[in-house]
Amino acid sequence: MAHVVIVGGGFAGVWSAAAAARVRGTEDLRITLIAPGDDLVLRPRLYEPEPERATVALKRVLEPVGVEHLRAAVQDIDVDGRTVTADGRKVGYDRLVLAAGSRLVRPEIPGAERMFDVDTLAGARRLRGHLRGRDEYTAVVVGAGFAGLEIASELAGRGRVVLVDKAGEIAPELGPGPLPVIEVALERLGVECRLGTTVAEVTQGGAMLADGSTIPADAVVWTAGLEASTLTSQIPGGRDPLGRLKVDAHLRAHDAVFAAGDVAAALADEGHLTMQSCQHAIPMGKTAGHNAAADLLGVPPIAFAPAPYVTDLDLGAAGAVYTRGWDRLVALHGAEGKWVKRWLMDKIHPPVDDAATILAHAGMVTTPIPF
Repeated sequence: MAHVVIVGGGFAGVWSAAAAARVRGTEDLRITLIAPGDDLVLRPRLYEPEPERATVALKRVLEPVGVEHLRAAVQDIDVDGRTVTADGRKVGYDRLVLAAGSRLVRPEIPGAERMFDVDTLAGARRLRGHLRGRDEYTAVVVGAGFAGLEIASELAGRGRVVLVDKAGEIAPELGPGPLPVIEVALERLGVECRLGTTVAEVTQGGAMLADGSTIPADAVVWTAGLEASTLTSQIPGGRDPLGRLKVDAHLRAHDAVFAAGDVAAALADEGHLTMQSCQHAIPMGKTAGHNAAADLLGVPPIAFAPAPYVTDLDLGAAGAVYTRGWDRLVALHGAEGKWVKRWLMDKIHPPVDDAATILAHAGMVTTPIPF
């Protein structure tokens, strides 16, 4: 029996599995998802006060649609032999979907082991546990990008927050569109900004900055930079500066290998590559899973065609800012932006337990946001 193997249990991996199951129908095709954990972690929600809510049991999505879950971590991929090695076990495949995600780029500085993050469920739990029960605290958040702004805004509700970034302005990657809204929100929340510098050392009592100043702090949270899983290095082909595999319109990376989510650099539209975000990981997963199964069953492939790009940045008690397009023109902000943010965070939860509903959603590759 032909075998589709999917590496990764995040958004792209789970939706690859569901989409492959949808294409399979009643045909003989084995589908296995390999991931070490029992849960799909909703990574975009880890900045929220209760990170435990940011999980969905994988078995509630995979079992109803007949997908096997091998609880293991993949160490090696042999594209010539068409096998992967997961915790010492060799697993053969006829088509592979690499959806192993990304990881936070940690700095090599003294005291780096003392830093916190909200990149993983374990990291978010560790930070919440460290700050739980404290009426007042000081947190240094390093990185004034999307993730840094969201955790800084959330933490500012209960303590002092100092936002540090080596750039000379807040969130330069977001462009000038949402910047005025963000600056007003940070001022309202009392977030202090230290720009043009970064953390050079994390001490027992706080952070030493590259400019020589120190900030006494209860926690230093690092949010700056993501890189694709190192498994991409085992797939022949081109890569972008983030280590992502360059893929074609069908998300094929090499021969029998497809790539989706944070490990793939796909063309989102004319002149723009995908972002490392769930709004691209979900349709990429559905496309790659469809095509991996279709390749084996003689079904026509589909081209990757995501919905128009949007962003919605949570700004804690100051609301949120929702933008449209790559130039990120502000469409809604404040309470209205917050309502859309909550709607989006609900929508990223996959349906569970019911096969018909899961498979129907797997077929909805492009689902534009109605705002």
